[in-house]
Amino acid sequence: MTREIIAILRGLTPPEAEPVAEALLEAGITLIEVPLNSPQPFDSIGRMVRHCGARAVVGAGTVLDPADVGRLQQIGAGMVVSPDCNPRVIVAAKQAGMLSYPGVFTATEAFTALRNGADGLKFFPAFKLGLDGYAALKAVLPSEARTYAVGGVGPEDFAAWRKAGITGFGIGSQLYKPGRPVAEIAARAAELVAAWDMV
Repeated sequence: MTREIIAILRGLTPPEAEPVAEALLEAGITLIEVPLNSPQPFDSIGRMVRHCGARAVVGAGTVLDPADVGRLQQIGAGMVVSPDCNPRVIVAAKQAGMLSYPGVFTATEAFTALRNGADGLKFFPAFKLGLDGYAALKAVLPSEARTYAVGGVGPEDFAAWRKAGITGFGIGSQLYKPGRPVAEIAARAAELVAAWDMV
């Protein structure tokens, strides 16, 4: 069972990479991103890719430059997540054989992303868009479009957003913050999975 929960590990350091990845996998979270504004992100991503193998899709967040996509391809990353809709980044990710999840907020951005090959739409910040805003956009999007709510949305919101048709969620500070013990991250990951499974 694929739980469409993307763990956003902003601020992760390389020594944390393997233990945090293992904690997420044991809880049942298999989509992991390390934002590029974290310390030594390519090192952390590379470590996770080697550690997780085929058990998870590991990639980068906050990808703003197509040049970074090339570096991610070299270390075996599987997905590219961005806060904005940059067609050059989307196309570069697809040419590199990676999943592309650009950030969108409007119909124009959403359709631009899809036309350029995006695999999923990251609605960010989701709490500002709200369920009403998402429902209005969902009504005009292709039915097969995969959509993710990211930013200010947590396990208490899963049921309402999934009822509205969202595919999944990106969870950041509710799951990981720099310095948070691995045991606590594991517990929070388990809570997220339990909330997903209840819907």
